[in-house]
Amino acid sequence: MLTLTRKIGESVCIGDDIRVVVKEVKGKQVRLGIVAPRDIYVCREELYRKIHQANIGATSTDVNILDSISNLFGDKKRAKGGHSNES
Repeated sequence: MLTLTRKIGESVCIGDDIRVVVKEVKGKQVRLGIVAPRDIYVCREELYRKIHQANIGATSTDVNILDSISNLFGDKKRAKGGHSNES
């Protein structure tokens, strides 16, 4: 991790397109301004982690639900005289 010391009004450049400016310091809080292209996603870390966890939860599959759905379709085929692969 790179650690830098900056004063109010000073900035740090990240690559050619991103600039982080120290706007204000009050006690233990530092207010930062971030200048970045619109296609670069910028947010607080705690919010990023919540979004990331929500995305993981949304993409995980509940196997029990899939088994239940599969059984529903399988039972309908057998009830209508469909063939089963079981011997």
